[in-house]
Amino acid sequence: MAHIHEKIDFTASVYIVQDAKILLHKHKKLGIWLQPGGHVELDEGPTEAAIREAKEETGFDVELVGQHSPKTEPLGRSNSLLLPMFLNRHNYDATHEHIDFSYFARVVGGTLTPEDGVEMLWFSREQIEKGEVELLPDTRAYALAALDYFAQHS
Repeated sequence: MAHIHEKIDFTASVYIVQDAKILLHKHKKLGIWLQPGGHVELDEGPTEAAIREAKEETGFDVELVGQHSPKTEPLGRSNSLLLPMFLNRHNYDATHEHIDFSYFARVVGGTLTPEDGVEMLWFSREQIEKGEVELLPDTRAYALAALDYFAQHS
């Protein structure tokens, strides 16, 4: 999708865990291992974007997990959203930033079908901890947190 703004965009990403492993892909433009994700489009919220991006990039249907923001009665014009597990603002490059809503998810359907030319692999906690895959510090921390979450909530 084209950028909504030349300086900053909202993005949604998803740390997909299955069988005590996390799915990461080698980003086509950046050449680094990241979780699936992308821009939040104008007609969707961050949770819809995370689910859509997971499907587009991996072929999997996913279920996001976590807590919803507190509901009030009556809701009126607002909706309670699933809270992201992490929220961060980071530089994409020298002139553009992203505000990323990071979610955790489990696979509920589909088949792993990465986009053409994209390397996508499942990594265990041990591989991440031993540095067998080079990750940005936040990606490493969030991936380990996702693995911990599913170890405790399975």
